[in-house]
Amino acid sequence: MVNNYTLRSIRYMLSLSDAKMVEIAKLGGVEVEPEEMVSWLKPEDDPDYKECSDYVMGHFLNGLIFFRRGKDDRFPTPEVESVMTNNIVMKKLRAAFALQDTDLIDIYASVDFRVSKPELSAIFRKPDHKNYRKCGDQLLRYFLKGLTLKIRK
Repeated sequence: MVNNYTLRSIRYMLSLSDAKMVEIAKLGGVEVEPEEMVSWLKPEDDPDYKECSDYVMGHFLNGLIFFRRGKDDRFPTPEVESVMTNNIVMKKLRAAFALQDTDLIDIYASVDFRVSKPELSAIFRKPDHKNYRKCGDQLLRYFLKGLTLKIRK
């Protein structure tokens, strides 16, 4: 999925300002100019639209974990993957919002999308595991939509 869509979803979900989005990226360890963030949050058909790189998205999601849960020096900073997949985005959002399996199932149920516990656990496995399942765009979109409904109630 396009990183920009995820950024826009998170911004709407948490009602964040552009400045707060930049601050979250900084918490994750990357300096972002406010103008860059604005261009990433624009719709695809806008002439000022620019794609957000996987590098920045990884740092932003780490910053979101610190923003939501606080930074604990006892634990290492999560690594930033060179390629952001939907599975990684799901893992980082799950960590940021401290979600359990039952929470995930409830989130999907809130948008009338059925997913089983084994399907979800397959998404969170390591890619070399025999039961690993790639997370599709639709699954991530429904997750973002359901999480937004849960948070903005």
